[in-house]
Formats: sequence, structure tokens, C-alpha cells
Amino acid sequence: MLRYTGGVRRTELHNPGPITVRDIAERTGVSIGTVSRALKNQPGVGDETRHRILQIAERMGYNLGNLRPAKLKRISFLHRAHFAPSANPFYSPVLHGVEEACRQNDLVLSFGLITLEQPVAELVRRHEADAILCVSYFEPEVLASIQSSGVPVALIDHFAADLPAVNTDNFDGAYQATQHLVAQGRRRIAFIAGPEHYSIRERRRAYRKAMYDAGIAADPDLDVTREPAEAVEGTVPAMERLLALPEPPDAIFTFNDDTALAVLRYLREHGIRVPEQIAVVGYDDIYAARHSHPSLTTVRVDKEELGRKGVELLLEGGPMHNVIVPNRLVVRKSTTPKGRN
Repeated sequence: MLRYTGGVRRTELHNPGPITVRDIAERTGVSIGTVSRALKNQPGVGDETRHRILQIAERMGYNLGNLRPAKLKRISFLHRAHFAPSANPFYSPVLHGVEEACRQNDLVLSFGLITLEQPVAELVRRHEADAILCVSYFEPEVLASIQSSGVPVALIDHFAADLPAVNTDNFDGAYQATQHLVAQGRRRIAFIAGPEHYSIRERRRAYRKAMYDAGIAADPDLDVTREPAEAVEGTVPAMERLLALPEPPDAIFTFNDDTALAVLRYLREHGIRVPEQIAVVGYDDIYAARHSHPSLTTVRVDKEELGRKGVELLLEGGPMHNVIVPNRLVVRKSTTPKGRN
């Protein structure tokens, strides 16, 4: 992607010097970041606002024809979570993919952890990046603060209508997982969700659609969320609710592998056999999934590819678009046809 710099000299005799983005922002009454995105024709600015900014900039003597391109040199990897991406079994491989793509394209990479206590704008300013990758869920107000920096932004494992993004095919993966359980004769299939984020909403939607397509009546008691949703420890209350039902589930599909592994531990501690009594399916295929007891059936996500594609989005530039990375179901010992054990 190209980043643009440039300008012309002021036309007003009483105020000589180069016209700056700050000057245009003061005149138009919008943020510096909004002006910068409008001048660079980046997403995140409404058509009416963009048109007004360009008109005012031209009247002030800012010659858009003098804009000159500058290649990206530095990318910032920003992660919104309680733990560093290097310690996360999902985001660590994503970071590795970003590092690999940056090395191949001679880009400098920095990364930072976004917390609620940290001033986001200050963190972005200190990174001095030419472009930013926002990885995982970001609250709208946090994204807006990052966008106000005026540099190109792309998302990984998240979605916003006005920004380019890279995601796994959340709907297709969850649909495959649910279909797999249905095909094995399971009918009381539960779903355990986490925080109400884009990827999780898509997986829940696919679970419900697969159940509907299989002619299995919806049971809201089988569709639960971790309590608290943000913590893997919230799996225990969810399991207690499910197993207390008059007719407990015969299969459980979880929104990620960490939750599925917690389900396996809970069932083992309570003497419930997997998959004979309850089958379990996760999502992501983290390293621990293949080494659990029993090994976990899950949806494999190419996490490194998510990272590589994120860097490509920033380098390519152009119109805002979304990239979907395909996935596939990996069948292991936590699911087998019901009644064949």
C-alpha cells in the first residue's frame, strides 16, 4: 500500500508557509485523522465528508496533484487482549505469519498490547507506524481512536464495515462441525459461546443453521455462553447448566479449542465418557488439541496465513475489501458415530 505525503504553499499573503493537514482539520472542524484519510482516499470517511474536505483543501491551496507516494516501511501489530499474543495459542501463530511476511517484504514490525487503562492514541503515536494491523476484537471506540492516527489500518480476526479485514471462514467451519455431529447420530447438540464478537456470532449462526437444515428443533437451553464469557473458567458454569437439563446433550460444539479442552476436563472429572456419552468438537486446532485425551476433533484454521494476508492487505492498498481464509474439519477421537464404541 502507498502512504501519501505532500502539500503546497499557502496562497494567503498574511499566513505564508505550507498548508498542513492540521490547517485543513481546523477549517473543516473534523479530526486530523479524518482529513488524512480523506486526502489519501482511505476507508473510514463518509462520501459527503470526504467531498467537503477535498473541496475546502483545494480552496485553501492544497494541491492534491502534488501528492507523492511513499512505500510502507514500518507496520505495527496491535492486539486487544489481557495477554501478549506470544502467550496465546491462537494469536502466537498469527503473529508468526505477520513476522514472516514483514521479513519477506523488508518491513520493520512492532507490536503492542492494547489495554483499557492505556491511552490508545499515545501508544499508536509512539509506534510511529506507516500502517497498523489490529488483531482480535477491538471495541468501536478503540478502533476509532486508532483510525484517528490517519495511517492505513487492517483487521485480523475481526470485522468492521469501513475497514479491510482478514478472517477465517467462521460460518463454513462451524457449519461443518455441526454437520459432522449430526451425521454421527447426535441430536442433542449443545453450543458453548464466548464473548459476543464477530467470529463467535458467525459460528453460533452457522450452528443454528446446520441444526435447522438437519430438521432438528431448536432448543434454547442447549445454546449457552461461558459465565463469565471472557474467561475459560466460565466453561464450568456452562457445563453445569447443560448437564442439569432433564435431557442433557449428547454432543457439545464449542466456539474455540480452549473451551473444548475445558469441557473434556470437566467430563473426565465427572466420570462422563467421551465420545461414548458426549462427543466434543472445538474450533481453531491449537497445538494442545491433538494431544488432549481423547484427542480433539476441531476446525483447523491456518493461523499463519491470517497473519500473512493481513500484511498483504496493507501492502496492496486500494479499495476496502475482506479476505476469507478457508479452513477444514479435522476428525479425532473426541467424536465417533454414536453407538459404535
